[in-house]
Amino acid sequence: MKTLKSKEDEVLYYFVNRATNAAAESLNSKMKEFRSELRGVRDLPFYLFRCSRIFG
Repeated sequence: MKTLKSKEDEVLYYFVNRATNAAAESLNSKMKEFRSELRGVRDLPFYLFRCSRIFG
C-alpha cells in the first residue's frame, strides 16, 4: 500500500497521458550493453561522445 501511494503520480500519469518511460529504459539498456562491450569506461567524455553519435 505504501509503495502504491508513493508511486501514485507516476501510475496516474500513465492513465491520463498513456505515456511510459519505455524509450528511456531502452536507451539505458543499449548504453549499458555498449559499456559492457568496451569492458569498462575510462574516458567518460569520449564515452558520452560515442553514445551521442551512436544513439543520438
